[in-house]
Amino acid sequence: LVQRDYRFERVWFWGCIQGVRGAYYIAEGLGPDRAAPRSRLYSLNCLDWSLLTPATEEMLALAEQVKGRFQGDPSFEYSLAEINTEAAARLVQSGKEPVIKEEARLVATIEHIDRAVGIVPRGAFMKTPLGSVHENRHFEGLSLVEAKKLSSYFHFTEPANLKNKTLWEKADLDPSTDFLDSLEHDIPQGSWSIQLEKGGTVVVLRSLLWLGLTFYHVPMTKQFGYVYFGTGEKNLDLPFML
Repeated sequence: LVQRDYRFERVWFWGCIQGVRGAYYIAEGLGPDRAAPRSRLYSLNCLDWSLLTPATEEMLALAEQVKGRFQGDPSFEYSLAEINTEAAARLVQSGKEPVIKEEARLVATIEHIDRAVGIVPRGAFMKTPLGSVHENRHFEGLSLVEAKKLSSYFHFTEPANLKNKTLWEKADLDPSTDFLDSLEHDIPQGSWSIQLEKGGTVVVLRSLLWLGLTFYHVPMTKQFGYVYFGTGEKNLDLPFML
């Protein structure tokens, strides 16, 4: 119904963020270009879906200041005066209220999780010479040997480390498939756990930075995906736990 009403080419179930009084179920709508900004929707009952506004950099910065569990009420307001007095003062000067709504925090948290731990297998998507990204029809899955390596998985977001690579390092890369950052250089090292399930027929990656993010891939098939079930809180203690 969401796909039909909003005219999406495809809809992914993204996951669930659990609040104190309720849970947010999240879905993402995709268009022809898979790298284009995605439309995100949330629901409290999996029946009525509401479109979320796109995340702005200001929203992302403010949401990082908010700590603690989600309440489960989109209209709940966090007072910035208690969290960050400087940010609150800036908002007051620009004529805005020094508060951040839970709905804005929800948008920012989904964006943070997608940027940090939203991943895809190498070769699953192709970049055309015009710059748009599409599903690779020739992708038949990773081999079991490749599927066990972190370097076989990419962050499905704007690359940051790729620009810093030398021409020597880029020589072996295929520009149509290696246009994203791989997981092998993620900081802190050890923030991913790779496990083989069902006698080695399914590879499961779990993020230790955003607890609740699970990615799966069935080697030698096109089946892969990730889902998040958690509280929407980043595990800031991870460097001390490794």
